[in-house]
Amino acid sequence: MTLDIVSLADRPDLAGPLDKDFDGAWPPFMLWDPMGAVYYGVAHDLYPEFVFAAVDPADPGCPVARAYAVPLRWTEDELPDGGWDRVIQRATINRLTGTATNIVSALEICVRPDRRGTGLSALMLAAMREAVARLGYDTLVAPVRPSGKHARPELPMTQYAAQVREDGLPVDPWLRVHVRAGGHIERVAARSMTITGTLADWRRWTGLPFDTTGPVHVPGALVPVHCDVAHDHAVYVEPNVWVRHRL
Repeated sequence: MTLDIVSLADRPDLAGPLDKDFDGAWPPFMLWDPMGAVYYGVAHDLYPEFVFAAVDPADPGCPVARAYAVPLRWTEDELPDGGWDRVIQRATINRLTGTATNIVSALEICVRPDRRGTGLSALMLAAMREAVARLGYDTLVAPVRPSGKHARPELPMTQYAAQVREDGLPVDPWLRVHVRAGGHIERVAARSMTITGTLADWRRWTGLPFDTTGPVHVPGALVPVHCDVAHDHAVYVEPNVWVRHRL
């Protein structure tokens, strides 16, 4: 399979397909993290050199995979518990204040559902690493959402991320791709993404009843969602795993 991986700065005509051609790629509830709108609402206009698409030369107007990243300034020794939400917040503040950035964080690498299982995620990660290096950065970090964790929602992320195979590589497939590419697992981002909503919201997003106070197992969620019937809300706090790539 031969694909071209381009940035949105080079192919601005792909902005529309990057939005509409990936419907259903993520569980619906994940689209309601409020920090997501802060980034995705402006990413195509403000960060086109950090938005990537994989296209088949035979159908160059239809991307089969996409990737998003954002530059920010981070000088603290430890990457944040806030993970995905925190880097979007920091990057936004940096841009508004004109602060010089020194690292780049990946935010998403997504393969169109009909093309999954073909090795595209590794190709997109490699392309992101190369592009970030060309832009003058020596570090790419990623609050990684382990692809197999949803099958074990009760297992703490610290234990899940520490699991390795006999060859020493992570058990989780997506963490394994990052480590094979040269990434180093640093720590868990305990509250990488927070999604809240009324019980009606969660019923609409998931099709589940959300009628009993306590943990609710939602398909696609990495940990249980906490439901509070008396106060009419449910909260999902997703942990991710920080991986650092030296370029």
